[in-house]
Amino acid sequence: MSLQPSSRSTKYGRVTADRQQLRVVRTGHKFHPWEDVYHLLLTLGWGKFWAIVILGYSIANLIFASLYLLEPGGIANAKPGSFADAFFFSVQTIATIGYGAMHPVKPWTQFLTAIEALVGLMGFSGATGLMFARFSRPTARVRFSRSILMTSHQGQPTLMFRMANRRQNQIIEAQVTVVLIEDTITTEGQYLRKLTDLQLQRSQSPMFALSWLVMHSIDANSPLYGRSLESFHQKDAMFVVSLTGLDDEMSQAVHARHLYTSDDLLENHQFVDILSWDGDGSVRVDYHRFDEVYPTP
Repeated sequence: MSLQPSSRSTKYGRVTADRQQLRVVRTGHKFHPWEDVYHLLLTLGWGKFWAIVILGYSIANLIFASLYLLEPGGIANAKPGSFADAFFFSVQTIATIGYGAMHPVKPWTQFLTAIEALVGLMGFSGATGLMFARFSRPTARVRFSRSILMTSHQGQPTLMFRMANRRQNQIIEAQVTVVLIEDTITTEGQYLRKLTDLQLQRSQSPMFALSWLVMHSIDANSPLYGRSLESFHQKDAMFVVSLTGLDDEMSQAVHARHLYTSDDLLENHQFVDILSWDGDGSVRVDYHRFDEVYPTP
């Protein structure tokens, strides 16, 4: 049995399973994404980032091409009134690639080329810095199981899920935390979201290279003790998983986060085993069955 990615709504936003982001609509605060342009361009997806770069580059050349046409004969060897020649002259200027047959010959055009060269210098340096920052950001590529299970392990009721390092490197000194977030009403009648830390059987690993089965024992001291699956749905429960560690190749801190909602919670299931050993003693991990579970009595 395997679960397909989906999109789920909660009282506090919408959780998108493929990216595991909680989108919250905020009111009473005027916020515009262009207030922090650097952060916006740094966190956009690559498709949107390239679309903004190409759009900005095109708009700048269109504006300068229109300004060049204000002075007839300002561009040598350009067809009179030709917007195409003015546009490609602008491309040569803003990219500082040097002139071929066309070059500025009149004061207004020469003044514009000086301004456009400065705009191109600043624009390309900014784009280069953003590209470097996006590529150099330390990230962890960790795969989380689609389901989180309430099952039995060694005869003990246990909450469990599993993770896997999707890269060929190792995450050293890895630490994982799990927080239960659910609705609660205080004795004063206030409606709050309660955060509860879950004690894990093992929250640290000196070397995270293969897979990691994260487990929380549901004993008398557990906040999950005696809870039914329906109670998690009623309280709009979410499990927030955070992983931190050091990339052994770059020696930089990396992190990953995942959200499990009550819809991801399964009772009386077990994960299919994905580890096997080859004849030469090497360990084989079958990621094709990483999300597969099977029901147990």
